[in-house]
Amino acid sequence: MNTTPLSFNPVDNERLARLCGPLDENLKQIETGLDVLIQRRGEHFKCSGEQADLAVYSLTRLYLLAEKQDISIDDVQLELVEARQHNQQADADAPVLLTRRGDLRGRTPRQSGYIKAISQHDITFGIGPAGTGKTYLAVACAVDAMERDAIKRIVLVRPAVEAGEKLGFLPGDLAQKVDPYLRPLYDALYDLMGFDRVTRLFEKNLIEIAPLAYMRGRTLNNAFIILDEAQNTTPEQMKMFLTRIGFGSRAVITGDVTQIDLQRHQKSGLVEVEKILGHVRGIHFHHFQSEDVVRHPLVQKIVDAYDNYQLKNDETSQAK
Repeated sequence: MNTTPLSFNPVDNERLARLCGPLDENLKQIETGLDVLIQRRGEHFKCSGEQADLAVYSLTRLYLLAEKQDISIDDVQLELVEARQHNQQADADAPVLLTRRGDLRGRTPRQSGYIKAISQHDITFGIGPAGTGKTYLAVACAVDAMERDAIKRIVLVRPAVEAGEKLGFLPGDLAQKVDPYLRPLYDALYDLMGFDRVTRLFEKNLIEIAPLAYMRGRTLNNAFIILDEAQNTTPEQMKMFLTRIGFGSRAVITGDVTQIDLQRHQKSGLVEVEKILGHVRGIHFHHFQSEDVVRHPLVQKIVDAYDNYQLKNDETSQAK
């Protein structure tokens, strides 16, 4: 087992406290995320495990950050994502998006590539596991395009497919029934633009959020259109959505093919579409992996565990 020591001198107890977090919660996050053991005595740290060097790298970077601010769980989790990528070639040209969050950019090479792909293609598919930033970055690109006057409005679309609970059992009219499915899109907008501005843009119809069923028969010009949870579209719905795109518009389609909530007899339009449109110029398919997950460190491990389980099942089925 690799063991790497680390000491911070001169001693700054307040800064060390910000680094470690309440009850050493930040250290626990690093231990979980990198599968290491961190022992601390004052300003002296000892990291043990296969990724001990990476833990030291993260602690050093977070200690520098702690000079100016408290270290939140979000800061630690973002650092872990970037730490796992730091041996890869740095992308000095990674674009920074114009949103209320001035430092918003891709945290991994694939996230940076995703942002570039969206800026360079009229239609971009973002496919990958939960927590990789597919939807959030797509909404951020839409906000950026609006800030640059590249588009006139933002249209956010989601199929209202339930995961275990029937829509008919929920109270209210249709708009109230589909609202829970669209809530993640609201949350992203509020974070990127602020509640008051989003409310004003909704009132002016410059931002629209709608279930996929409302797209039939429409043509959307000068718009940035995002179809979220696209794994829950049928092939017919996917074709219908893609043919809604008008002049001056850009579309991003996001989804996770491992989380399909359609009925067993229904095919997913997201699974099929790459076979049909994979070689069409102007359309880009961007795939994320578990190492792009920007959430609690356990999420990446959960994704990997499910992938390994599915791989073993597939190998067993082929052997039979």
